[in-house]
Amino acid sequence: MNDTHSTLGTVLRGLRSRQGWTLKEMSAKTGIPVSTLSKIEHDRLTLSYDKLQQLSRRLGMRMSELFAEGPDVEVPQVTARRSIGTMERALRVETDNYDYHYLCTDLRRKRMIPILTRIRARSTEEFGDLVTHPGEELVYVLEGRIVVHTTHYDPVTLNPGEAIYIDSTMGHAYLVAEGFEEALVLGVCSSAEDGLMDSLMSLHGEVAA
Repeated sequence: MNDTHSTLGTVLRGLRSRQGWTLKEMSAKTGIPVSTLSKIEHDRLTLSYDKLQQLSRRLGMRMSELFAEGPDVEVPQVTARRSIGTMERALRVETDNYDYHYLCTDLRRKRMIPILTRIRARSTEEFGDLVTHPGEELVYVLEGRIVVHTTHYDPVTLNPGEAIYIDSTMGHAYLVAEGFEEALVLGVCSSAEDGLMDSLMSLHGEVAA
């Protein structure tokens, strides 16, 4: 049994091996320096959203394909799948408002997408427009304090150990409460529709913009 967990580094290394490219050749195709690619392949460096977007565009891949290695095969209805999620194996995406750490990225077509998120935005002006995406989500506060803004409800403040479950198609934003520099939350997103990961990745671009 192969016990290797996929990271961005293993995905790029596997892709480069299948294509027979050298690091220099991949650098020429992606526009990312050889030294940077080498650090990524050895899991010593991650990429910001704009660099991930550049990488996927130049390699002709969807953003979600950078989150798991191997063919996109059909997953049976009943499986014995298992994945251990750690910060070291998480795929990190940085935006102006949040640092996202996607967990258990070695599994494709998950019904739930777990994300550890460090929140930095402190006001709706700083955050920008409320965001929406398919499905539902639960957010549980681990550290700090947050204020949750939604389209149809008054803002609500959550402390560590408290959670909120919302319809993700409703506009929403998670902000750091007054008196805190940042907050850490665990979020779980789920949707009956296909392509939730692609929706979340495109959302990062809107937030980062």
